[in-house]
Amino acid sequence: MAGSTIGNQFKITTWGESHGAGVGVVIDGCPAGLSLVEEDIQRYLNRRKPGQSAYSTPRQESDTVRILSGVFEGKTTGTPISLMVANEQQRSKDYSEIASYYRPGHADYTFDAKYGFRDYRGGGRSSGRETIGRVAAGAVAAKLLSGLGISFLTYCESIGPVSVDMDRFDPEEINRNPLYMPDKTAAAEAAAYLDECKSNCNSSGGVIACRITGVPAGIGDPVFEKLDANLAKAIFSIGAVKGFELGDGFAAARATGLSNNDSFIPDGQGGIAKKTNHAGGILGGISDGSPIFFRAAVKPTPSIAAEQDTVNKNGEAVRVSIKGRHDPIIAPRAVVVVEAMAAITVLDAMLTNLGAVTEDLK
Repeated sequence: MAGSTIGNQFKITTWGESHGAGVGVVIDGCPAGLSLVEEDIQRYLNRRKPGQSAYSTPRQESDTVRILSGVFEGKTTGTPISLMVANEQQRSKDYSEIASYYRPGHADYTFDAKYGFRDYRGGGRSSGRETIGRVAAGAVAAKLLSGLGISFLTYCESIGPVSVDMDRFDPEEINRNPLYMPDKTAAAEAAAYLDECKSNCNSSGGVIACRITGVPAGIGDPVFEKLDANLAKAIFSIGAVKGFELGDGFAAARATGLSNNDSFIPDGQGGIAKKTNHAGGILGGISDGSPIFFRAAVKPTPSIAAEQDTVNKNGEAVRVSIKGRHDPIIAPRAVVVVEAMAAITVLDAMLTNLGAVTEDLK
């Protein structure tokens, strides 16, 4: 299977299946000398770990990471870093029934169409558990970027019909509720909505927002390696993501040039700033020094207990109710996945940028 690698200079390859022995990632291109221990990575993995609330799958996994290579005496060596997380609580029998039919909203049918074969135990490579490798690699990228003054603020902006009220926006609240919403009142309303979805054997979608601060102007390329295009590709590569917008996004289509353009102003320190940030921090595929801001739309969990119409492998119509352990909503656990993919993309762009100007290379 091709397509499990992303990146140019900071390159990652994820591996493993939901119900195999384990999952992980190989990182190629991490510079030598970065202080790195397993706890640096574990903090990120704990943010996506299952079984932490009523709104995530009850599957209990410690998701304990092991560094297999690329680190010596607490420092990266410049060689490939291999990270592994063992699968401890596979219950493949929960999925034996679905071998005979295609689950609505899943990749079962398309996998069969492409390969003539699929791992029906939890979805194999199309399972959300594949994102463990992404998060582990993102933790390494984020630590490198943190040393450069680049930080991430990622959260659920909306769940179903419930949206964060910007007048109540509190970054400290993000990690205080299981839905990762920066608004205590909205989080409570969203929880009530999800309880209703669960009682109806249903699920919900949501929107994840990410703000990246500290990225200097001049990162990215103007044609096929645009920073925004690569961010979109990275975020869209997350299985449940169905939409991506940068800055004002689709709202820009309803704007005028006067209302959408960001006026440049002196920053008061001899540099240049923008009065507004409708562009989301990227112009012409290149960062402009403003915070980079994007949103990702995450679809509802397709595995629901409510009866749905589908067909079996013989093309016969059947009614199904999906068994197993599933999240009633994907978005909260995907918050750290979105952040990880953004970190990987930004770091890769910055390392690629080292060859843009001779003086920078010197």
